[in-house]
Amino acid sequence: MGSYETVIGLEVHAELLTESKIFCSSSAHFGGTPNTHVDPVTLGLPGALPVFNEKVLEMAIQAGLATNCRIARKTKFDRKHYFYADLPKGYQITQFDFPIAEAGEIRFLLNGTLKTVRLNRIHMEEDAGKLVHAGASGMSGSTHSFADYNRAGVPLLEIVSEPDLRSSEEARVYLETLRGILMAIGVCDGKMEEGSLRCDANISLRPVGSDTLGTRVEIKNINSFRFLQKAIAYEVHRQGIALDNGEALVQETRLWDEAKNVTRSMRSKEDAHDYRYMPDPDLIWYHVSEAKIAAIQSQLPELPAARQTRYEGLGISPEEASVLVNSPSLSPLFEESMGLGSSPVEASKWLTGDISAFLNQNEKQIEETQLSAEKLHELLQLIDGGKISGKMAKTLLPELMETAIRPEALVEQKGLVQISDTDILLPIIDKVLADNPEQVEAFLAGKEKVLGFLMGQVMKATRGQADPGMANQMVRQRLQNMG
Repeated sequence: MGSYETVIGLEVHAELLTESKIFCSSSAHFGGTPNTHVDPVTLGLPGALPVFNEKVLEMAIQAGLATNCRIARKTKFDRKHYFYADLPKGYQITQFDFPIAEAGEIRFLLNGTLKTVRLNRIHMEEDAGKLVHAGASGMSGSTHSFADYNRAGVPLLEIVSEPDLRSSEEARVYLETLRGILMAIGVCDGKMEEGSLRCDANISLRPVGSDTLGTRVEIKNINSFRFLQKAIAYEVHRQGIALDNGEALVQETRLWDEAKNVTRSMRSKEDAHDYRYMPDPDLIWYHVSEAKIAAIQSQLPELPAARQTRYEGLGISPEEASVLVNSPSLSPLFEESMGLGSSPVEASKWLTGDISAFLNQNEKQIEETQLSAEKLHELLQLIDGGKISGKMAKTLLPELMETAIRPEALVEQKGLVQISDTDILLPIIDKVLADNPEQVEAFLAGKEKVLGFLMGQVMKATRGQADPGMANQMVRQRLQNMG
C-alpha cells in the first residue's frame, strides 16, 4: 500500500440513565416486553406533544463539564427528517445549530504518550426504536422484521470528536476513556452489549503530509471495543488498496459484519441538507444560567484521570491503577477495603490479579459473587499476620468468591494454618535434605537453582503450610552450615 495517513473521528451515542424518556413519561429502562414502554408521544400519534425531561439537560451539562466543553447559555431542539420503520414520527428530535456543549477535549495515555482529542460538540436527542429481523440470520437474509418501540424516545447524548484520531488503537482507547468518564459521573451505564453505548466511526485516508481530508466513509453502530478496532483496521486496509489501484472512493455508510470480519456497504452517506433540519415548533428555547452550571460543576464526582493520579500516588502501578479506574465494580471495592485499613498496594494486586482472573474465567461481575470489602480486608490481614501464605490464599479464593463463609472461618475449617514455628520446620527441612543428597551436593557446588527444588519439597511435606520466607531462610542456612 502507498504511504497514507489515517484520519478518524468518532460519533458516540450514550443512552442516559433517566427513569423516563426524553419527551414523555414512559419508562426509559432497557428491555421489557416489546412495545410496553410506549405512549402516544413515543408512537408519534396525532396531537401528542413532547414535554422535555429536565434531568436530560442536567446530565448533558454534566457530560459537557466533565469533558471540558463550553456550555451553551441557550439551546434548542430541531427535527431531523428521514423515513425508516423504527422512527414512528418520520423525524428525530435532536439538536442542530445550537447544541448544549461545544469545543471540549478528552486526554488519554497511549504507550506513554499523552494524546488530546478535541470534541466538536455534545448534543441531546431521542433514540429510535429497534427492528428485529427474523426468518434467517442477519438483516440481508431475513424474510420479515418486527418493530419494537420500547427504545424509541430514550434520551441520548451524541458526542462528536474532531478527526484527531490516527489509528484503530487510538480510537479504542479514546472510546474506553470516554466511557469511563460517562460512567464516573453517573449519566450512562456503558453497557455496550445492551446498546447503551455505541459509536459510528468516520474514516478516511490522505497522502502523508497532505492537509486535505480524503473521502469519508462511516461505519455505523459499533457496539464493542474489539469490533471498533477490527472494523477500523479493515476499513483502512480496504481504502488503501482501493487508492493504490486508482479507484475512486465514495462517501457512504457501511456496516461491520462480525461473522465475516469485513465492512459492507449499506447506503450512500447523507449530508446535513438531506435531513431537512428545522427548529421543532413544539419545543421552546432553553436558557442555562451561570448559577445552574456552577451548581452542577460543584456536584461532579472525582473524574477517572484524577483517580488514576491518586491511585498511582498510593504506590500502585499505572497498569493496575488503570484497571481499577476503568472498572465500575472493582474501584468501589478497592476504596472500601482501603477504608477498612487494607494496604492499597496489596488490595490492588489481588483485585487486578487473582480476583479479576476468577471473574474473567467464570464470566461474572463482582456483584454476582460473595466477595465483599470486609472479606478482602480479612484475607489480607491473615496473610500480613503470617497466619496463611499468599499461595494458601489463592486456593481459598474461589470458595470465598462463591460462598458467604468468612476467610478466618474457612482457614480453620480446612486446617490451613501457616507453620512458622522453627521447632516444627527444622526436622522437616533436615529430612528433605537427607532424602535429596544429589541436590544438596549440586547446591554446594554452586548451583543456586537447586534451592527452588528443595523448597518445593519442603512445601510439599508441609502441604503448603510452611511460611515460605522463613522456610527459605532456614533451608539456605542449613545448606551453608553443611558446606
